[in-house]
Amino acid sequence: MTTTESTRAQAAAPSAAELPRIRRRTTAVLVLTQVLGGLGVAIGIALSALLAQETSGSEALSGLAATSSVAGTAVLALPLASLMSRRGRRAGLVLAYLIGAAGAALVVLAAVVGSFPLLLLGMAAFGAGSSANLQARFAAADLAEPRHRGRAIATVVWATTVGAVLGPNIAGPAGRSVTGLADGRIPAAAGPFVWAAGVFLVVAVVVAVALRPDPLLTARALLGPQDSGRPESRSLRASVAAVRVSPMARLALLTIAVSHTAMVAIMVMTPLDLVHHGADIELIGLVFSSHILGMYAFSPVMGWLADRSPGGPPAPGAAPVGRISVIGLSVVLLSLAALLAGTARGDHVQSAAALFLLGLGWSAGLVAGSALLTDSVPQEARAGVQGLADLSMSSLAGAGGALAGVVVAQAGYGWLNALGACLLVPVAVLALLTRGRMPRTS
Repeated sequence: MTTTESTRAQAAAPSAAELPRIRRRTTAVLVLTQVLGGLGVAIGIALSALLAQETSGSEALSGLAATSSVAGTAVLALPLASLMSRRGRRAGLVLAYLIGAAGAALVVLAAVVGSFPLLLLGMAAFGAGSSANLQARFAAADLAEPRHRGRAIATVVWATTVGAVLGPNIAGPAGRSVTGLADGRIPAAAGPFVWAAGVFLVVAVVVAVALRPDPLLTARALLGPQDSGRPESRSLRASVAAVRVSPMARLALLTIAVSHTAMVAIMVMTPLDLVHHGADIELIGLVFSSHILGMYAFSPVMGWLADRSPGGPPAPGAAPVGRISVIGLSVVLLSLAALLAGTARGDHVQSAAALFLLGLGWSAGLVAGSALLTDSVPQEARAGVQGLADLSMSSLAGAGGALAGVVVAQAGYGWLNALGACLLVPVAVLALLTRGRMPRTS
């Protein structure tokens, strides 16, 4: 870190009396940005496949739009985490939302000029919006008390519900709102990206103005001089090393990556299975509404469960036992979802129940895994390790989503769900081994 960076990355340690107010302010700002950020991502993704098909002229290439967005989220995870480690959460989140806004603008330009490669580039940059939304959950954990860390993360995840549910439902009006612009050259399918660009710009301003003091820099200031913030602690190698030496960090990272991958692989192919069994667009929308409900609406419950520690408060530096239990619950819920989805065979009610449980299992894994990961690594390594977690989950999910189509084409939707359940076996085994090493009482 240069002298200038070091000076900029300072934060005064608040007093004990000020800290609760700062926590409440930080949570309020993050909740607001998650509502808006979730709206920006959801409204753009809703019609991305249709826009890709119109721009490329090929239905076979339509899935590459979402794939590019996931790839962008993965590629940007570590650079944004590195920036946050040097300059704080505010700098990283503002930059991420600005990149997302620029990506949305590129998508609109690509639609106007009919350039499919430019559209894919824009979708990759648009993925920065998802990166920001993911990193916000860790910003909520920066100042949270360890025994309330799960609930702090869950509150921010829950706030995404509003935007995620509202976004797809206003994609149509957003499309119609731009049909008269640019002499009618902006297709309706690009309209949501015009709105998304505006939403991301608003969120960037809100973060820049209101996320003060910076939660990460304040958390470091509270630790005092022992947190030196050494540059070497922020490298990818240091992040991997921090995870390697901690069994709980390994479990947390595996949980986050695998639960997200299993969810995405099953989710992306469910519409195709529903269509094959006679479902229309409205029914598919209802099924996915149940999925979004499971993903976000019950995250506060998962946070409360993850913070539970039977036998008394956890010892200093130890994670509540509830983190491991909720990870186990995630494995059970995701496995049950795979079973129901793989055997639905046209039963739309069963498919809706499966997608709801799929989202619920993802919520349990993300909240408990994120809290456990934050618990398990030193403060100076957290931002880098958290970026590594988001890189892992996005990369594996992108690969899982791409391979899901191949599996369904070659073996069928049922086998895809069976393989998704098999992915969860290492998480279950590692959770049992890790829990077995923990003391029975704190």
